[in-house]
Amino acid sequence: MKIKTGDCVLLLSSDNKTFLVDIKDGKIFSTHLGTLKLGDAIGKGYGEVIQTQLGKRFFLLDPTLEDRMMKARRLTQIIYPKDAALILLKTGILSGYRVIECGVGSGVLTMALSNAVFPDGRIYSYDRREDFLDNAKRNVTEAGFGELVEFKLRDVNDGFDETDVDVVILDLPSPWEGVSPAARSIRGGGRIASLSPTFNQVEKMVESLTNEGFINLESLEILIRKFLVRSGKTRPFERMVSHTGFLTFGRKAIV
Repeated sequence: MKIKTGDCVLLLSSDNKTFLVDIKDGKIFSTHLGTLKLGDAIGKGYGEVIQTQLGKRFFLLDPTLEDRMMKARRLTQIIYPKDAALILLKTGILSGYRVIECGVGSGVLTMALSNAVFPDGRIYSYDRREDFLDNAKRNVTEAGFGELVEFKLRDVNDGFDETDVDVVILDLPSPWEGVSPAARSIRGGGRIASLSPTFNQVEKMVESLTNEGFINLESLEILIRKFLVRSGKTRPFERMVSHTGFLTFGRKAIV
């Protein structure tokens, strides 16, 4: 596949730094290793290289969903891919599903949800901050998922418009406030998920889910540690993305 004007490309430098750019003839992109003429990428294939004026090479790569999520413009803390991936698996989101997301943040999870329900599903993304919604909409649209998402400016206490949805995901400072609205919107057997940074929030969330009749409750945390692999001296990196939040899952029972 040849790169053309308007394509989104991941640039990988010789020292493993990455940059997400839109290719345009005549556009100059400045890096720590010199400047690149992005037009030089036009007509090249993924895996090939372009060079800065200093002769430093950058590989041209097609961005993955993870690349797009990690490079999104942030106005808030994001849901990391490690958490987003388990949310998708635990909630069983598939193509055609209808999903409510409350607490859209920067739209990073919205990208993963949209990718999962493509092409026939729908994401309903709620937030009480208009600036968050505007930024999220921009990120999601640039990632190619804009037509799958409806963005709505509303506080969770005012409830959701949709009923019989498959999944509700709450990323809120007080996620228990969304449990009753979620219970009214989720179909029987549908799933709920939330992300909370502290133990106390998890306790209150699980209590609220129990009181609303949700079953199959589970709370957990995911930690990822990368390794520095070198012949004869492989070891873990000193730094890692450790605690990003506790995930809580449940299912709606009809009693």
